[in-house]
Formats: sequence, structure tokens, C-alpha cells
Amino acid sequence: MKKILIVLDGAAGLPHPKLGGKSVIEAANTPNLDFLAKNGCLGYMYPIDEKTVPGSDNSLISIFGNDPKKCRRGVYGAIGVGLKLKKGDLAIRCNFGTIRDLKSRRVVDRRAGRTLSSREAAILASALVKGVKIPGPFEFKSAVQHRGILILKGVKSDKITNVDPEWSTGGEQKFNFSVPLKNDEDSEYAAFLLNNFLTQAYLILNNHPINKERKRKGLLPANFLFTRGGGVTVEKLKKYRNWMSINPMPLEIGISKLSGMKVFDFPYPELKGIDSYANYYKGLRRSIRFAKKIIKKHHSFYKGCYIQFKETDIPGHDNKPFEKKNMLEMIDKKFFGFLRAFAEKNPLKIVVTCDHSTPCILKKHSSHPVPVLVYDGKKRDHAKSFSEKESRKGILGKMYGKKFIRKTGLDK
Repeated sequence: MKKILIVLDGAAGLPHPKLGGKSVIEAANTPNLDFLAKNGCLGYMYPIDEKTVPGSDNSLISIFGNDPKKCRRGVYGAIGVGLKLKKGDLAIRCNFGTIRDLKSRRVVDRRAGRTLSSREAAILASALVKGVKIPGPFEFKSAVQHRGILILKGVKSDKITNVDPEWSTGGEQKFNFSVPLKNDEDSEYAAFLLNNFLTQAYLILNNHPINKERKRKGLLPANFLFTRGGGVTVEKLKKYRNWMSINPMPLEIGISKLSGMKVFDFPYPELKGIDSYANYYKGLRRSIRFAKKIIKKHHSFYKGCYIQFKETDIPGHDNKPFEKKNMLEMIDKKFFGFLRAFAEKNPLKIVVTCDHSTPCILKKHSSHPVPVLVYDGKKRDHAKSFSEKESRKGILGKMYGKKFIRKTGLDK
């Protein structure tokens, strides 16, 4: 293995008052990342451009040298959970979430409080498969925790709006049912079919014993599906056939497979109680152990490796800077400490970045640039640490996602 790309999901951010005006990355104690920065080169990246607020999907598509405008999150998620797509299948990413009712369309929580277990989601998914009756055939499969994938069979258009109010700002959130983006029969049918499905899904989910029990326990019911990223086309992606991917999440698995990588994954720990952060820490520890194991065992068979740590994004959405800081410190100690020692014995280019910024003070993704670190044991600049502020001083300078692979030398 000659090169490794580590993506710290949503780790970049802005200064936070609880951290003395420092960003989480600046406040975190990360001696191994800082060593790589001091002995490497820094720069900063806009995953799409200066104005676009990226998601993990279009930013990763861009970072790997593809056109982010052709991003189809539902397609990647479907492939990531093992569903087969045929021409004319509309694949859509879903979140189990909570609404007050269909009449008000008031959004209580887009992720059902992050307390939905994989077991609960699987039971609810089964109820939808059995109970929803729409004109055409469909598939629905739950993924990790609140995530799911819906496939509407034989739908020829993905020109419809998202139902998930993901980027809404200010005031009380409300969702809107899907509307066609083109004035044609296929798009109108796609929106009609999806809205029909979602309306029936609410009636089934809201009255399901799982949700009645959740409400009895004081938990938010998972009574609605928020949809986004629909796609009917499996776009060709730039190939990385001599790379391996070490990722447990459907999105990253789907993108890796379409990019020609060999995927090594593992079952993400199920959420069994109501402490979602205990589950995220368990998942992070397992991710680190699994990554180290695969690198040790398979590094000599592949030229490149791609790893993404998803957990660092979640505290940004929840405005939990200390949780985010703890996660970064855990990754630094248990993974980057290992990688630093590994690179001393095995010549290796290490590239570290984020897919987007998720500032805790905003509780959502932002268009701010993310730091980029390149370490190969040879070239270096005068960086003192790995952070957003230091990245602006690095010799790699400013870059965009579409040039990231070339600028960091991962294409060589």
C-alpha cells in the first residue's frame, strides 16, 4: 500500500465559545495528527465550491474526481445495502423521522431523536413492505439505525423534489410533499407514487406497536419517512481498482463499489438502548480496530486505501463540541498513533481531510473550507498543527474537490 486517504466526516468547523473561541479540531489534543502536519504539508479545500453546502454524497463524488451534479445518493445507498437496481428503478435515501401529523406537516425530528435501533427499524420496514399498497412494485430496506432505502420499480424519472427539509433554516420546520421538477408524465408519476407511499407509510408507522411503545417510554416515534437523493441512473464513476475501502456505512460502501474498490466492511453495532452516543463510541472503537486489522493483513495487496470515520459528524449536528473533541482524540490516539508507527516501517503517503464542515454552533453542514494534510515523510511546510486556521498557511494552498486527488498526489 502506497497511499491512504482518511476522511474525518464533518470534523471541520468554526470557533466555539465553549472551547475558548477555538474550533473543535484546534481544541482537541491530537499529537499524532500534529506530528504528521509538522512533518508534512497543509492546504484547504472547498469540496464543491465556495457557495455550495455539501453533503457527504456530493462531496465524496467530487473528492474522487467526479461531477458532483451527477450525484445520486439513493443509488449509492441501495448498492451499499445490497439491493439490485434495474433500468427505470428510482432509488431514494430515507430517514425514519418524527412529525406531528400529516395536516400540519410539522417536523419534530428528522432522525427520530437518533434513538431508533436497527431492530426497531427492521420491524417497521417489514410492516411497510407488507402494508403499503401503491400502483407499482417497490422495495424498502432499513439500514443502520434511522436510515433506509426505498426503490420504486419501473419509475423512469428522478426529477422530483426531496421531502427531507435537510437545509431549511430558521423557525419551525415543515416538510413539503414531493413535486415534479419537469412537466412530463414520468416525473409527475414519480412524485405521485412517492407521496402515495409516504402517506400510507405514516398511517402504518404512527399506529405501529413499536412506536406506541416508544411513546410510552418518552421516545420520539419513528412515524414518517424523509426522502432525498433520488436517482434512476447509475452514473459511471472514476475507477480506483487497485484500492481497498474500509467502511461500514451504505453510502461509502456504494460509492466505493462503483469506484471499483475492494470493500471491507463489518456490521455496525446495533443501538439496543437509548444512549445513542454510547453506541457511536462503540461503533468508532470497532471501526478503528477493524481498520487496523485490515491494513495489517491486506496492505501489501493494494496501492491505495480509503477510510471514513462517520461518527465525528454527529456531534456537530447536535452542538456537542466536547463529544466531537473526544472522538477526534480517540481517533488520533488509537488510529493515527498506529498509522504513524506503521508509516515508519512502510513508506506511505497519508492524506487526511474532511468531506465537509459541520460547525457545532450551526448544527448543520456549512460551505466553509476543510483542512487538507499530506504526509509522505519527505516534503514539508511550516505548519504547526492540523487545524482549519493552520491549513490556510500551508503550501498546498486552496483547492476544490474535483482537483483534490491530483493536488494531493493520490493519483500517482
